[in-house]
Amino acid sequence: MIRFFRKIRLNLLSEKKFTKYLLYALGEIILVVIGILIALAINNANQNRINKNYEHTYLLGLEQEFETSRMKLKELIAVNKSNANNSRKILQYITYKNETPTEVVFSNLLYNTFSNDIAFNPNNSLLNEMINSGNLKNLSNTELRRQLTNWLFTMEDISRQEKELSVQREKVLDMFRTDKSSLRTILEQTSVYDQIGLPKSENEISNLHLLNSTEFENNILMFIFTSYATERAHYIPTMQDLESILHLIRKEIKE
Repeated sequence: MIRFFRKIRLNLLSEKKFTKYLLYALGEIILVVIGILIALAINNANQNRINKNYEHTYLLGLEQEFETSRMKLKELIAVNKSNANNSRKILQYITYKNETPTEVVFSNLLYNTFSNDIAFNPNNSLLNEMINSGNLKNLSNTELRRQLTNWLFTMEDISRQEKELSVQREKVLDMFRTDKSSLRTILEQTSVYDQIGLPKSENEISNLHLLNSTEFENNILMFIFTSYATERAHYIPTMQDLESILHLIRKEIKE
């Protein structure tokens, strides 16, 4: 083919048909340029297809991660709300002296409210991998990229708030690390001692006196306020962010 075109050019030159030669050479150049453009277009199309496949894979992984995180946060909101409600019941017993609870009721309230620490542990392994490797740029939706980047800062903010909630929880628990109150009584009244096979005490120490303690009341109030702030100013807005991210991810998957 190359020899064929070369032969045509030589014939035109030998016949001194310079105008036709120039037109032919220009046409040949145009054909070469068109060929290059077609090759580039095919290469770009293939690369776009590959990038789209990568993006789709990432989107499916992110959807799974954030759906798991959504379920975790939903459960955590319920636990935090339950702890706050139990704390309010304790505050009612402090406020209304004619409604003194039994030792069993009081112990169960204390145990159910303060036995577990609260911490949101979202699934961010894929998101962290994408950010660290620079693959976040493979997501074509700029709003989704922005929200995913902000998500990590939101997690840092929640972690700080949860630490404050943990501090208030510890202040309540510290009152059972002295000789004025009995942790044993709480564990015995809630059957925890039976479950782990610890010996029971013959002389039970009541914790009901705490209902007359201003220090205990202050600690309960601080715990309620912090729980409320954790839910309203952190967990609920985070749930809204999470659902917005899931909406964008699922929208991109369908397109």
